[in-house]
Amino acid sequence: MTSGVVTSGAVPNEPVDLDAGPLRLRRWRTDDADAVLVAQRDPDIRAWAGGHTVTTREDALALLHRLSTQANRASWAVTDAATGELLGSVTAHSIDPIGGDAKVGYWTVPGARGRSVAAVAVDAACRWVFATFPVDRIELFHAAENAASGRVAAKAGFTCEARLRRSYRYGDGVKHDELLWARLSDDLPPEISIRS
Repeated sequence: MTSGVVTSGAVPNEPVDLDAGPLRLRRWRTDDADAVLVAQRDPDIRAWAGGHTVTTREDALALLHRLSTQANRASWAVTDAATGELLGSVTAHSIDPIGGDAKVGYWTVPGARGRSVAAVAVDAACRWVFATFPVDRIELFHAAENAASGRVAAKAGFTCEARLRRSYRYGDGVKHDELLWARLSDDLPPEISIRS
């Protein structure tokens, strides 16, 4: 892992590649566009990831560009360490070294769900953020109806703190209540293993 303290307001968006057991978190590449396009067609990703409509390869390339170049974020392709297959995405964003906090978001392809892939990836991203920046709190938000994301948050060592009423417009165009979870730098790290 890389460590260092960022004292300016902007955070570099060059995450290091991370090994997380049978997962590898690596930087996005343009040759990921086709796999991202397929993943973004999944109804659950479209409904709950929100924010970007990806219907063409050009849209996928634009998304990868945003993930790789926006300030105050570090984004990884979550892959199977043995095969290189794309299993999902995890992004630490809104990294604020002055305020000492950040947020995390993720998605997984259907075949990776229910195996703790997202929880392991979120945990690895959080550990990297805590080790790299003067951040002591990472927040995770999800639609209240998205129970699977609640399970990911709990497994990844987060504590549910609040319900925010009609706080975010998701892919269905409706503003949903969200649950706010947080993980602090001195919380006990979770013990998670990938299920096959």
